[in-house]
Formats: sequence, structure tokens, C-alpha cells
Amino acid sequence: MRDDPSPLNPLPPVVVVLFLVIAGVEAAFSLGARGIIGGADAVGWRSAAIQDYGFHGQILRWMVDTGQVPAEHLRRLVTYAFVHGSFTHAVFAAVLLLALGKFLGEVFRHWAVLVIFVTATVGGALAYGMLPGQHGWLIGAFPGVYGMIGGFTYVMWLRLGQLGANQARAFTLIGVLMGLQLVFALLFDGAPTWVADVAGFLAGFAVSVPLSPGGLARLRARLRHD
Repeated sequence: MRDDPSPLNPLPPVVVVLFLVIAGVEAAFSLGARGIIGGADAVGWRSAAIQDYGFHGQILRWMVDTGQVPAEHLRRLVTYAFVHGSFTHAVFAAVLLLALGKFLGEVFRHWAVLVIFVTATVGGALAYGMLPGQHGWLIGAFPGVYGMIGGFTYVMWLRLGQLGANQARAFTLIGVLMGLQLVFALLFDGAPTWVADVAGFLAGFAVSVPLSPGGLARLRARLRHD
């Protein structure tokens, strides 16, 4: 007789690793800022990390204009996701990462969850970098997390279609989140990082199609049924 499956599905290892990196980096920044580790120089660790690992549109434009893609700048397309502006910023990103990672890990292969996160992270940076004008640094895991929301949305879109329900409901979560983003942007006049989040969502949704079980064949079957 087969053992009953555990009601508690473990998190995908890749999600655990991403969480530990985010948590470890933020712990170093927070403890350093309080003088607990690193001595006097630790107070500036966060600012230095933003300069060294954050992403900026001017860097992308410089690479496009000169045709040069040095590794130290190319890596920024991913490393910016692990540097956050504050403890709260990091906590919100980490909590969403764990929640969405657990859901996606029950549907996608574990390596596919990582592909969704990285694709959305890179896509978000590229979209942000192509914005006209001068904008601040792009940091934090939210474009990658929004990519995972894109994967979640695609799964829900398929499931609602199978149930014969209104598939537009699958986009409720992203609609609410983007509405809040726009309100905050208008109230606080911050950098348009919401563009990176939207691009991350779209990239995550798109790459979820071939990565999901059944892939494109399942999508075609769903569209033919509609």
C-alpha cells in the first residue's frame, strides 16, 4: 500500500536558496547598520551594494551605445534582485517569494520556478532600463516575484477555464497589486519601478506557457475549447 502523501508539501530547493540569499544579505546590512558586525564601515554596506550590484538605466544605455557588455554590468540584470532598500522591503519580497514559490512548486518542475524568477528579473530590468529620462536605481526582488505572480496567474487561468468559470478572474491579484503600485507612485512620486514589476509579470506569464505541464499543447487545447 502506498503511503499517504504529506499534507505539507516542501518548498522547492531553489526557492529556499533564493530566500536564504535575500535574508542573508539583508541580515548583513541590518546588523552592520546597527554596529553589531563589520565595524564602522558596515554602516555603508547597503549603499555600496546598491552601487556595485544594483541596476541603473544609464548602465544599460551605455552598454547599448558602446556595444560593450562587461560582466560586472551584465550581472546587474540579476544581482539587483538581492539588494533591498530596507528591512521591510526585503521582508515583503521574501514572504511573497515563499508563498508563490510553494504554489508554483506544486505545479512546475523546481528548475522551472527558478527560470520564471530569473526571466522576470532580467525582463524587469531591461524594461526599466529602456525608460526615457533619468531614474533612480532598480533594486529588490519584486520584478522576479511579479514574474512568479505571472506564473500563478497562468495556472489559475487554465484552471478556471477547465471549470468553465470566468478566466478574467485569474488576473484579479495582479490588478489589485498594480492598482496599489500606481496609487503609491502618485502619492510619493517615486521612481517608476512599477514598470519593472509589470514587465516581470508579463515575462513570468509568457515563460510559464512552455514551462507548465503540457506546455504549448495544453494551451492550444484550451484555446480550441474556447
